Amino acid sequence: MTDAEFRTTKFPLRDGSGHMPALGFGTLIPDLALTVSATRDALQAGFRHFDCAERYRNESQVGEALQSGLATLGLKREDIFVTTKLWNSNHRPERVRPAFEASLERLRLTHLDLYLIHTPYAFQPGDNQDPRDASGNVIYDTGVTLLDTWTALENLVDEGRCSAIGLSDITLEKLAPLYESARIKPAVVQVESHPYLPEDELLQFCKERSIMLLAFAPLGHGARPGPLEDSVINQIATRVGKTPAQVLLAWAIQRGTALLTTPKSAARAQENFNISPLPQDALDEINRIETRERLNNVVNTGVPGFIPRKATS
Repeated sequence: MTDAEFRTTKFPLRDGSGHMPALGFGTLIPDLALTVSATRDALQAGFRHFDCAERYRNESQVGEALQSGLATLGLKREDIFVTTKLWNSNHRPERVRPAFEASLERLRLTHLDLYLIHTPYAFQPGDNQDPRDASGNVIYDTGVTLLDTWTALENLVDEGRCSAIGLSDITLEKLAPLYESARIKPAVVQVESHPYLPEDELLQFCKERSIMLLAFAPLGHGARPGPLEDSVINQIATRVGKTPAQVLLAWAIQRGTALLTTPKSAARAQENFNISPLPQDALDEINRIETRERLNNVVNTGVPGFIPRKATS
């Protein structure tokens, strides 16, 4: 496989529901102006997979950047793969369609390639994305099940509004029963994954059931020290003439996962796109890394936010 072929790898999604480019651009960028420029830069660098979310509050800016970027590059809508996510306060079935339609309108799209349940936790329904009680605790919604919400997503697929559906920030413990009960099986599961959190058991479950695992935080989400500083990663990078980031991204694709990275400059976007396959001995070395660390505890609470590395004595 040539470097160009590797960079443009696409993974088929189950049941003919589309092809996901392995290299994805994540749009979790708080600054709205930077969202526009970074999305355009990613498109220019070669990224064709864009991951959005109602929760990020910047879908309009992503839509603006994609619309102008596609026109500039002479690309069509079908040349890109766009995902967005249903937020926790919209899990009630009657809230799913309005949330979906609002996301599409902000993104300036008429069809979605993938729609994800952002987390398996339902919050109090309403327009407040972060409902809290007087003590500051999140108010969860116990009146709806994950399967209730999933069934509403299945209806969107039935109607041709989105090609594929899936879940984000979910554990194997929660995924397995939903998979068994679902009429339309999840096509994608998006979770934190990197050499410090390889999610081997979940990945195996997904591969056996034709579910695509989509890794976020593949570079360790800025943890210091983290995978980017790991001595094994850095030694491999020196040996193969690539940056540590390029090594980590190549590893993710070669183990059969798609990934999301969020370069915020044109130079970084080009670096993150210009990856090359690693030799087998390098993959083996990375797989032997024993450090284990989760950076984002959202899978246990539904509340997003990266947790700083604990100090070690």
